[in-house]
Amino acid sequence: MENVVEQIALCVEKGKVNKLSPFPPDMKDQDGADELAAEALKNGAKPDTLLEGCMLGMDRIGVKFGENKVFVPELLMAAKAMNEVMKHLQPYLESGEVKQKGKFVIGTVSGDLHDIGKNLVAMTIKGGGFEVIDLGVDVPPAKFIQTIEENPGCFVGLSALLTTTMANMEKSVKDIQAACPDTKILVGGAPVNQAFCDQIGADFYSSDPQGATEYLNSVLS
Repeated sequence: MENVVEQIALCVEKGKVNKLSPFPPDMKDQDGADELAAEALKNGAKPDTLLEGCMLGMDRIGVKFGENKVFVPELLMAAKAMNEVMKHLQPYLESGEVKQKGKFVIGTVSGDLHDIGKNLVAMTIKGGGFEVIDLGVDVPPAKFIQTIEENPGCFVGLSALLTTTMANMEKSVKDIQAACPDTKILVGGAPVNQAFCDQIGADFYSSDPQGATEYLNSVLS
């Protein structure tokens, strides 16, 4: 089934959603992630091999994104292709036949309504084999804490896209640490940097989504 993994990975990396999709031009009229996933399962492929393909493809596009070799549109197309595969895997995920690595709770902090960066991180981490619980935007600390308590052992990611909401990120970190001291907290966003991460006592900062995925994998290894 190694060929299935590579086929799925290529479609995800290149953003080939389905056969009708014109993107990318060099894969025009070829089967995409949707068709390949359906055919693989029909032919007896184990569902976890499809998830492996998603993870490999998202890892490749994530590395390219971090190196500025591709940009947001390409990452979004990769995520669309990945989601087509995940639709086929959903019954197996719900039944527990396919195991995910862990849970990742993410949201934009209170007072901030921006979600592009948060969405990119969520999609990349989902493609990395994690269950993602997206709380959306303008999330108060209490909502983060409630969700963490409902999902023991999860990781949490806080996003801020405004300098004016960085103080709310700091408050969220402090409140989460007080209520759930063992929770690993990742922070990110345009105005956030490593110095600010250190200042507020968060566990990890990355300037790109792939860095967050690599950190989660390192914690679990």
